[in-house]
Amino acid sequence: MAAGIPFGEGEPALLLDDKGRKYLLRLRSTGTFQYHRGRLAHADIIGRPEGTRFTSSNGAPLVGVRPRLADYVLKMRRGPQVVYPKDLGPILVYADIRPGATVLEAGTGSGAATLALVRAVGPTGRVISCELREDHAARGRANIERYFGSIPDHLDLRVGDVREIAAEVCHDRLVLDLAEPWQVIPAAAKTLRPGGLVAGYVPTVPQVDRFHSTLESSERFVDVETFEILLRTWHVAGRSVRPDHGMVGHTGFVTTARCVSPP
Repeated sequence: MAAGIPFGEGEPALLLDDKGRKYLLRLRSTGTFQYHRGRLAHADIIGRPEGTRFTSSNGAPLVGVRPRLADYVLKMRRGPQVVYPKDLGPILVYADIRPGATVLEAGTGSGAATLALVRAVGPTGRVISCELREDHAARGRANIERYFGSIPDHLDLRVGDVREIAAEVCHDRLVLDLAEPWQVIPAAAKTLRPGGLVAGYVPTVPQVDRFHSTLESSERFVDVETFEILLRTWHVAGRSVRPDHGMVGHTGFVTTARCVSPP
């Protein structure tokens, strides 16, 4: 059986215990992971293949793996609220975020959606992510650097008003995680190419109503659609197979629309 890729200094790692708990850490040669069942030196993880089994100082079993994007988003340090993993996938699919696309995003926030967009467009694409608040921009940059090791070449992080930035950037996709996304539409429509898509993410019904009506009343957008995603996990243990008592219910509404040529 081929060995997994060894862990390196500075990269994120995820430790799984035998109770299903997950611990996110950034590997440092002098670092030590410590929890209620003992400790494990980072140096014991660095250089070992992904999927290696470890034992804490108190004899508790741990497994080292690389975090999925979903793991990282839920465990990373946050400033503003993040777009949850259950919503990130549908945004990428319904807004058709694909390799080579140029995506304009606002706002960066803690960086969850930015991470997903950067991976989706790949090195042949480009993501321009705007954040109005400097403190939020700093938190997002830190999370992105921690995940990738550095800011990818195809990611352009900016601090400022997306309406001003939109005027100078011709883009294929527009992703909005803002309190008032409808304010961006007039400026962004001028540089969003015909056939392009916009995706907005808002938490409340009044925001959905305003954003949806703005798009529908515009002469530049058609095929306006709004939906939400509810996630329910299942308990599976032998013959006991049932839905879990808790579920991830409402987090936000996703609205998508297609941009067309002006009449």
